Amino acid sequence: MSTPSYMRFLPPEALAKLGRCELSARGVVEGFISGKHKSPFKGFSVEFAEHRQYTPGDDLRNLDWRVLARKDRYFIKQYIEETNMRATLLLDASGSMAYAGEAAAPRDGRPLSKFAYAQYIAAMLGYLLVNQQDAAGLVTFDTALRAYLPARARASQVRGILETLDRTEPGGETGLADIFHDIAERIPRRGLVVILSDLFDDPAALVQALHHFRYRRHEVLLFHVVAEEELTFPFESYTKFQDLECADNRLPIDPRTIRATYLSRMRAFLSEIEAACGRLKIDYVRMNTRVPYDQALAEYLSLRG
Repeated sequence: MSTPSYMRFLPPEALAKLGRCELSARGVVEGFISGKHKSPFKGFSVEFAEHRQYTPGDDLRNLDWRVLARKDRYFIKQYIEETNMRATLLLDASGSMAYAGEAAAPRDGRPLSKFAYAQYIAAMLGYLLVNQQDAAGLVTFDTALRAYLPARARASQVRGILETLDRTEPGGETGLADIFHDIAERIPRRGLVVILSDLFDDPAALVQALHHFRYRRHEVLLFHVVAEEELTFPFESYTKFQDLECADNRLPIDPRTIRATYLSRMRAFLSEIEAACGRLKIDYVRMNTRVPYDQALAEYLSLRG
């Protein structure tokens, strides 16, 4: 039997680099789990995990009567404790994320696009969260929601995340601010919001949307995915630049005539976003696709502690 295509997002060598890394919340989040993730909130709640066949001595209160009526067999509903952390991964699938510069770290012999780079990080984070008994969800979007998987802690959630990533292709324009406002209201309980995006949107509107997450008392981790060429603008010869979010928009330019202006505006953009994240107590992490994604993620998680 062939390996499902979505399993490419979890290569063993990349998982090995994570070692014993964990992603934990720095602030107070809702939920409960026994052991090291003990919750500051009182009470106990559980989440359905799976069925198993009844054996003598099982608590009859956990019998699933609907299954009995349907199959005429006794099955027990098994539960897992709800986790201390519920994380929602937000993956930008707009057209600009399709850019793959020549300096990007390769995978299978080809440089990774920003989108592919973010896909791998989202997959590894989803796996890591569920493996440490926390809940993970996934949202993909451009100007509208593409897919929304609410956070769950069951093992099958990893497959759902991987399958969603596998069938998602970048395209369309960017609408970060409106999407973030929408998602901030959709997430039912405060938790961890992980954003993977190149953030190409109006900075003022974007900062307001990030503030919405903090207003809703979510902890926010922002992975700003950028290509080396976007940071250095190394182009020399006369080039026809194409807008990846509008196929008909091509502009022939001598890059040497605009390099200084471009780099100045890019530095200002990065500084504005990073400063806003500092004010909002958002963990801002710039991810340059030149650095292998597994190395970059492992280094960040090690430093985060």
